[in-house]
Amino acid sequence: MAFDIENRMRAAARVRNFIHSIVLIGGIGAIMALCAALLFGESGVIWAFVLIGVLLLLSPRIAPELIMRMYGARRVDPRHDTPVAQIVAELGRRAELPASPGLYVIPSPVINAFATGTKSNAIVAVTQGMLSKLEPRELIGVLAHEISHIRNNDLWIMSLADTMSRFTHFMSMLGVLLFLFSLPVAFLGGQQIPWLGIFLLYFAPTASSLLQLGLSRAREYDADLEGARLSGDPAGLASALRKIEAYQGNIWETIFMPGRRVPVPSLLRTHPPTEGRVKRLTELHGMKRPPLRVPGVEAVPAYFIPQHARPRYHMTGVWY
Repeated sequence: MAFDIENRMRAAARVRNFIHSIVLIGGIGAIMALCAALLFGESGVIWAFVLIGVLLLLSPRIAPELIMRMYGARRVDPRHDTPVAQIVAELGRRAELPASPGLYVIPSPVINAFATGTKSNAIVAVTQGMLSKLEPRELIGVLAHEISHIRNNDLWIMSLADTMSRFTHFMSMLGVLLFLFSLPVAFLGGQQIPWLGIFLLYFAPTASSLLQLGLSRAREYDADLEGARLSGDPAGLASALRKIEAYQGNIWETIFMPGRRVPVPSLLRTHPPTEGRVKRLTELHGMKRPPLRVPGVEAVPAYFIPQHARPRYHMTGVWY
């Protein structure tokens, strides 16, 4: 049965994704609180959450421009009014952002895009490979998806989850080290070793990481839904997802296992399986907002293409 994205399906999906996010964030917080209680007692739980709040409020924010510099990205001057910049500006207006996101292009053949920053100071980055390999409506769908992450405050939510997970990792490591140092004394003194507590501390980071990956998948589903609403064309994003999956899958299979597919366990994915995302998108229709179309978007300006680009070594791999 088909649903109108502006009514029942959109409302039901948003409620479902919101509940998932609350449960997963709560689970990550509960694991952190358990580690704090095992190490420092009941007062440690309170101080752990106070510390997390202080870190989120006072920790220096990395400027989006600095992140772009790490990738060797080039800013697209909004004064040039290029078609891709027009798309980003229009999607920003549709998302009711206080300021239009900046647009950067990363000189890499990989098909990828991501967003960073806050609602008032956001940046959307796309690779040269994405600009050259995706069709116009596919590119619009991907950009709408990334701007939805900005609109939904997904960057802040994932930052909160990451901060709690890192603190859980720290307490786990501290607990295991204290156990190792006190082990000889415990054996000599005949003291009972709290094996259950050690077991929980040891596996807490794994459980927290799995919940963090689940949160990431939930936010991706929500960004798909919101992106389809912004672009007015869920089929465009669905087509882009299929193309990206096929292109990236073919690269890895050719290098490592020619002719064979290497499935990734769903629990270890940062993104939901492409088949599920495409299925949800294809069920959306009856969009009240007309599809976004910008004439000339297929023409990539020459200054997008880096001249004499050399391979750069980055912690995520080799970029061109």
